[in-house]
Amino acid sequence: MDKKYTIKDIAKMAGVSKGTVDRVLHNRGKVSPTALDKINEVLNVINYEPNLIARNLKNTKVYRICVLLPDPEIDPYWLPCVNGIQEAKTEFKAYGVIIETHYFNPESKKSFLSAHETIIKQSPDAVLIAPLFHKETIEIVKQYDELEIIVNTFNNQIEGESIKSFVGQDLYKSGRVAASLMNLILTDGQIAIIHIDESVKNAVHMQEKEKGFRNYFDEKKIADFSLTTLKLKHPNVESKFLTFLEENPNLKGIFITTSKAYQIASILAPLHKKIAIIGYDLVEKNVNFLNQGLVHFLIHQNQKRQAYLGVSTLVEHFIFRKDIPETILLPIDIINVENASFYVS
Repeated sequence: MDKKYTIKDIAKMAGVSKGTVDRVLHNRGKVSPTALDKINEVLNVINYEPNLIARNLKNTKVYRICVLLPDPEIDPYWLPCVNGIQEAKTEFKAYGVIIETHYFNPESKKSFLSAHETIIKQSPDAVLIAPLFHKETIEIVKQYDELEIIVNTFNNQIEGESIKSFVGQDLYKSGRVAASLMNLILTDGQIAIIHIDESVKNAVHMQEKEKGFRNYFDEKKIADFSLTTLKLKHPNVESKFLTFLEENPNLKGIFITTSKAYQIASILAPLHKKIAIIGYDLVEKNVNFLNQGLVHFLIHQNQKRQAYLGVSTLVEHFIFRKDIPETILLPIDIINVENASFYVS
C-alpha cells in the first residue's frame, strides 16, 4: 500500500502522544525506551520510509562507522559479512551515516595494522572489528579509546574494558553442540579434533571449541570414546592427515574447528572410508560435501548476521540513542543435508 502516514496516525497505532512520535522522528528530546520500542514497531509494520524522517532532521551530525574486515577474496568465510554490512547501509542510508569497509589480509598482521592506520585518518565515530590478531587488536583498541572512538567486535571475542560490544556465538557451547551431535552418530570409537592452520590469531577461537567438545564427553562420563587432537597446517594438510589415518585405522569421527571441513572431506572421498565429519560454516565447498553425504553436520555461525548487528547497533546508538548491548550471542544453528538449502538460498 502507498498510504502516507501522518504523525497522528503513528501515534494512534503506537498508543502514544503525537509529541512523543515527533520527538522520535525528529531525534530531539527524551523518549522512554517503552515508547521508543512501540513507535519503532509501528514504523516497521507500516514500512515507514526513513527518508521522510531524514528530510526533517535538523542539525544532525554525520556519523562515520568503519569496519575492519578480513578480505573475503582471500578467505571466503568472510564473504557473507560484506552482504550484512551492505544490508545495514541500505537500511540506514537516509540517516546521514557513512559506513565504510576496510579490508586486510587475514594472514598478515602488517596488513591489519595498515588498514587500522587508514581508518584512524578517517576520524570515525565508531569501528567494528573482526579481531583476528589478539595482541594487535588490544593495541589498536587503546588508540581508539584515547581518541574516544567506540569499538565493537564480532566473530572473535577479545576481552577489554574499552570494547563496547561483542557479536558472535558462544564458541565453548558450540563445541558442546558438536560433541552431542557426534554422540548421536557414533556409539564408540576414536574421534579426532582437527585444527587446520591454527595460528596465534585464531588459536583461542579453536581451543574454546575443543574445550567445549571435550567437556561434553567428560561431563557425560562416556568412556567408549577416545579423543585425539590433530593440528594440520598448509601446505602439508593432506600428507599429515593421510599419515594420521594410517596410524589410526579405527578412526570413526572427525570434528573440524574451522570452516575447512572440505579439505578433510576431499581427502577422504576417494578412500571410501565411513568417518563422521562435523565442521563449521556454509562455505560452498562445505555445502557440496554435505550434500554428498561426506560431511554429516555443519554449525552455522551466521557471519552475515554478526556483521549486520555489529554495524546496526552502532547506528542505532548514534541515531536513536539506544544503549549498545555488551554481548549479542547468536543461536547455534545445526545444518544437515535436509535443511541446508534453506540457509544458502
